[in-house]
Amino acid sequence: MSQSHGSAFQLAFVYVGTVVGAGFATGREIVEFFLRFGWPGLAGILISGLMFTFLGAKMMLIAVRINAKSYQELNKYLFGHTLGKFVNVFMLVVLLGVTSVMLSGAGAIFEEQLGFSNQAGMIATIALSLFVMMKGVKGIFGVNVIVVPLLLLFTVIVLFDSFVFRGPEIHNLAAFSANPDWILSAVSYGAFNLSLAQAVLVPIASELKSERLIIKGALIGGCLLTLVLIASFLSLSTLPDVLLYEVPMAQVVFIVQHSVHIIYLFIIFGEVFTSVIGNLYGLEKQINEYIHMKSLYIFMFILLTIYLTGQIGYGKLISTIYPLFGQLSLVFIFFLIVKRVPER
Repeated sequence: MSQSHGSAFQLAFVYVGTVVGAGFATGREIVEFFLRFGWPGLAGILISGLMFTFLGAKMMLIAVRINAKSYQELNKYLFGHTLGKFVNVFMLVVLLGVTSVMLSGAGAIFEEQLGFSNQAGMIATIALSLFVMMKGVKGIFGVNVIVVPLLLLFTVIVLFDSFVFRGPEIHNLAAFSANPDWILSAVSYGAFNLSLAQAVLVPIASELKSERLIIKGALIGGCLLTLVLIASFLSLSTLPDVLLYEVPMAQVVFIVQHSVHIIYLFIIFGEVFTSVIGNLYGLEKQINEYIHMKSLYIFMFILLTIYLTGQIGYGKLISTIYPLFGQLSLVFIFFLIVKRVPER
């Protein structure tokens, strides 16, 4: 990544692209972590946004200061050498589970929105992923630079059309209450995504090196993520029976902007596909440290594993695995907060 003025925006787009995976882009994460709490979920988005902005910047600054080439080195710094090994094994399991969710999400898009079978979507995604990984991952950053701005554009268009121009028809959103569950959900969401994002952000920060650009990129990325979350929250609030849909955001687009529905589906799939490839890259690098074999065999093993796990179903996976991993990731956030950024 070049040290140009655009580098901060490149980093921001990669940051957004890393967090915006299957659950975020389809709307399922927003429903599970925020919308189901009603209006308190909107305040929860602000909490998650602050975490993305400031803790994301701190994580990358630590990576630069300790010259970490991978998230394994960052975890060993945060938790110590011995405990860090256990954390890295846990991260391996998390990445496998999340990648299963991504793959299952691709299948849900094909089934619910395009009329193809779930299995066809998953197998097509596996074939494309294997093809790209065998050619290299140089295009991952380039895809984010294209897909993320398109996602931002369409999110704003859908917000204005569904919530502003047509008049908001809010469905069953609870008012603020003394129940603090929405706070835990928001912190868990931020913790979960930050702990996963380290697999991509740590090596990028190590390559970028410029702390000024890292802080600027984290600020832009955190603000963009917050704005997209708020816009998606408001758009989804206009959809009746939102909990019934596997891909609720696409359903909103279908209702308010039918002519661009297919285009938006490709944007969602692009985000899911990019996340799958990024996770595959991180998984292969970590597994290769324990089992030395050809990358092709490792990729095939990973894809077979996530395919079998993905049979559980997208909605069930995201509603059970994500909250569980989010709460476990709170430990990562705690150590990230208390650990000081080392001196230069």
